[in-house]
Amino acid sequence: MKTKIRKNEQNPCLCSISLPSRKELSITASGSSIAELDRAISEAAASEKASLLERFVFAGIQHCPELKNSANSIDGCVTWLQGDACKDGEVSAMQGFAVSGTKTMPVTFRGKTVGYSYEDDLARYCRLGNIVPTDKSASCEAQTLEVFEAISESLKGAGFKFNEIIRTWFYLSRLLNWYKEFNAVRTAFFSQEGVFEKMVPASTGIGAANASGASLACNVLAVQPKSDKIKIAAVDSPMQSSALNYKSSFSRAVELSCPTHRCLFISGSASIDKEGRTVHLGDTEKQIGLTMEVVGALLRSRGMGWADVSRSIAYFTRMDDRKFFTDYCTQNKLPKFPVAMVHTDICRADLLFELEADAIVAN
Repeated sequence: MKTKIRKNEQNPCLCSISLPSRKELSITASGSSIAELDRAISEAAASEKASLLERFVFAGIQHCPELKNSANSIDGCVTWLQGDACKDGEVSAMQGFAVSGTKTMPVTFRGKTVGYSYEDDLARYCRLGNIVPTDKSASCEAQTLEVFEAISESLKGAGFKFNEIIRTWFYLSRLLNWYKEFNAVRTAFFSQEGVFEKMVPASTGIGAANASGASLACNVLAVQPKSDKIKIAAVDSPMQSSALNYKSSFSRAVELSCPTHRCLFISGSASIDKEGRTVHLGDTEKQIGLTMEVVGALLRSRGMGWADVSRSIAYFTRMDDRKFFTDYCTQNKLPKFPVAMVHTDICRADLLFELEADAIVAN
């Protein structure tokens, strides 16, 4: 069986990759109704006979009961996020990841399902979702440490090591107040777990509250190769220096290469120059332009393009600025790609836009 990649341009946008061992789906739905988004994600997965393993929901916390009351809400781990910049609790988007053709095993921690693992002949894979601390009265640093310990224990219980993580998503409530402290805890834990001796994961760090009221929520993807036929490596940005240079412990991108296909996981990227400085202060249009150039350069460096993007999230501090993003895509004749446009804060007060993206090509 040949590797097949299929993508539609509808809402929801579904990108699927059919492999000899399984099918993987990334689903992006946009809209203003939780019920409609939930139905769209669930029906898209069902149409491919796939099991939802995780979902990101970008909407006001007050809408959470609506999803809990849905018949589909039991599908996968749900990470509920209300951006720090989102004051009116608007509903904007939902994303889901699903698989078919392979057995999925629940990953539990303290009696709760926190993720799923699955495997093929080349590797084992583990996705953890909505990892939050239990002690919400603790300091932000203590809650962060608890989350990292929970991730480590959850992975260990599923037969994975912490340094096998290739992608992380961190959503910090009131991020601008304590992002520096978060980075210090992350770096210390990475050092303890031998991450810097192996490979630093790709990552996103965004300002968003979660449904539990904790200081942060985290999602994780870990991959454990069974064979040297699968290669995992950090990818440097042609336009930016390493984030490690300014004490932020993530790689600009990570590539997973298999005999059948290659996946590129591009970290949250923003209007930052090679010296690590924010550029185009106060100008969202120019910040979007530079960010798109940065992500485009990463794609091209691995022989990919915008047509290969399977999933992306565009983070805006002002939702009215979405027009600059759509204008850029139109003016530069970019092919349509799946994107959720959401309302959050970025890791610096002077950054107005950030983009993360996944891309897939068949070998």
